[in-house]
Amino acid sequence: MAAETPKVFKFSQVAVFGHIALQGNPLAVVHSATDLTAEQMQRFAQWTNLSETTFLLPPTHPDADYRVRIFTPNEEFDFAGHPTLGSAHAWLEAGGQPKDPAWVIQECGVGLVRLRTDDLTRAATRNIAFEAPPLRRAGEIDAETLARVIKVLGVSADQVLASNWIGNGPGWLGVLLTDAQTVLDLTPDFSAMGDLCISVIGAHSSDEHAPENETGSGNKHAPGNEHAPDYEVRAFIPDTGINEDPVTGSANAGLAQWLIGAGLAPAQYTARQGTAIGYDGRISLLSDDSSIWVGGSCVTVVSGAVAL
Repeated sequence: MAAETPKVFKFSQVAVFGHIALQGNPLAVVHSATDLTAEQMQRFAQWTNLSETTFLLPPTHPDADYRVRIFTPNEEFDFAGHPTLGSAHAWLEAGGQPKDPAWVIQECGVGLVRLRTDDLTRAATRNIAFEAPPLRRAGEIDAETLARVIKVLGVSADQVLASNWIGNGPGWLGVLLTDAQTVLDLTPDFSAMGDLCISVIGAHSSDEHAPENETGSGNKHAPGNEHAPDYEVRAFIPDTGINEDPVTGSANAGLAQWLIGAGLAPAQYTARQGTAIGYDGRISLLSDDSSIWVGGSCVTVVSGAVAL
């Protein structure tokens, strides 16, 4: 019996939160994926072996512009940050026109997510930001879980300044460490992490020397050094099939909601992520009167078709 002829779909691969070319977190996007089953979506996401692969679908909510399903190599997520930005970018580049030009409205497992951008054209590069959805789980981490986190991260208790649940789809827990270098020096025990999703953050000092890939003076606030980060972030999710995510919108959204809300971070800051694994992702975080906005650049790197 002859094998079934595969169907061909428009395909994009987008670098999200990239400060420079090829430094963002790659996202695979399959367009107009209505003919695919969840099993086919999961199988393709496993094959891409990226932290997330998304599938664009017609919306079911009257206010939404499109619907997206988000898969890691091992499971489907109700929400994730860099897939939200990358999917909106790919949808716009393919000619999508939002119902309201002020917003792009994405429908996903957590409901509707608003995005904003100054560029609604079919551009291959744009800056875009999403409004962080409400946390599904917040509050203090119990002592037993925190002790486990400290052990798998390989830090001492006095290096943990604060911790909190920041679940917003993925079941993130957030850990504020003493400084950015402590974050960069982590060598987690992934085999002992199990189903924990751990995001860690530490502040860069205002007078530290800029890393080799920065420009300008050692003062990160000096003219010509505007891209220097305020915080360093890492995100560990071995249970999804990815030990360390290069750049993570959902984790940064949850961290900002917690830290800004608790007065532990300013209302606007820039985070860097991926440094320890060869990336240079930059995430802008901004608290306005009612929302946390998570933004960054999106660049289409691959555009074509995929047969599934």
